Amino acid sequence: MTIPSDEADLFSDEARLDPYPIYDRLREAGPVVHLTRTDLYALTRYEDVRAALMDWRTFSSARSVFVDPQTNAQLEGITLCSDPPEHSLLRSVLGRPLRPELMRDIAPRVEAAADEIVGALVDRGRFDAATDLAEHLPMTIVSDLVGLGEAHRGKMLQWAAAIWDVQGPVNERFTAATPLVEEFLGFAAEEAVPGRIVPDGWADQLYQAADRGELPREKCPVMMLDYVTPSLDTTILAITNMIALFAAHPEQWTLLREDRSLVPHAINESLRVESPVPQFSRVLTEDHEVDGVPLAAGTRVALLYGAANRDPRKYPDPARFDITRRPSDQLAFGRGEHVCIGMNLARLEMSALLQRLADRVERFDVLAARPLLNNGLRGFEHLEVQVTAG
Repeated sequence: MTIPSDEADLFSDEARLDPYPIYDRLREAGPVVHLTRTDLYALTRYEDVRAALMDWRTFSSARSVFVDPQTNAQLEGITLCSDPPEHSLLRSVLGRPLRPELMRDIAPRVEAAADEIVGALVDRGRFDAATDLAEHLPMTIVSDLVGLGEAHRGKMLQWAAAIWDVQGPVNERFTAATPLVEEFLGFAAEEAVPGRIVPDGWADQLYQAADRGELPREKCPVMMLDYVTPSLDTTILAITNMIALFAAHPEQWTLLREDRSLVPHAINESLRVESPVPQFSRVLTEDHEVDGVPLAAGTRVALLYGAANRDPRKYPDPARFDITRRPSDQLAFGRGEHVCIGMNLARLEMSALLQRLADRVERFDVLAARPLLNNGLRGFEHLEVQVTAG
């Protein structure tokens, strides 16, 4: 069977700003499309992407999940780029402070911070939903919990964005990000160490686990990536995207204000319509067929979450934002062994902000917006809004 090919550059400025026409074209071209510019074989349909995420034995992360071969080789063995049993061991340590019962313990702190920031911003009437609102909880509560200290807090967003930029091919963004990634790794290895980080913070708990023999000590610095990248940019973008969607669809905001049971569904629907992380890749461990299309062992496959979440085979009228849709099966958090480890924390932050905004805000109006250009992320860098209190 001939596999269709496409010269689309998913990492061009145009594609980062509006990937959906490309996704539609790839989805209709076939179950698998060869992206010739990056030599990736793309899966875009919901069922195929979900099946791949659930089958780590065939769709392996152990040879890394990015695009550039050299970067993939350098990152083999980190939590994101590993398979069980190693992945299970690392994830069990990383996930301890993120267990549901511990999320319940920090919920009052998150809710109090959400109440404070929403009250201040609504009183102001006009604010940047990306920097003033969406950054607040991740950069105060979550940053404190990770416990890397105050000295480099201002650098955290730059480092996290850079780590996402090297997910892509070697383009201008990748090249500009590389020194920042090296800077972060140097910080993690030399400065984010016991005695210089917050005692009993999440980062310190990694070293405590190493001292107990639960994981190799040399894994600790690079495992900081697993707390910094998922806990900052992705949540910030998810919150900002959600505000933009409600501004564009005021009738949906009215529905939410009238029925707060829709809050979890609104979160899932906003993540479905605008997935902050549009893709990762996997490598096939054996010859495999996707909907009858044969792929050889060693093939690097791009799993396009952003395309799968808008597959009309799964979601009727998929571009429509509808918080009554209840898409709990959306793929923005991934699935299977590599489902987002910070998912419960992100939901807690998003829910706390939504509840309090719904108490105070009748409608949002976007005054100015600037999209983020990043190889691994999608959303807004700035979103200035005016709110009508009600």
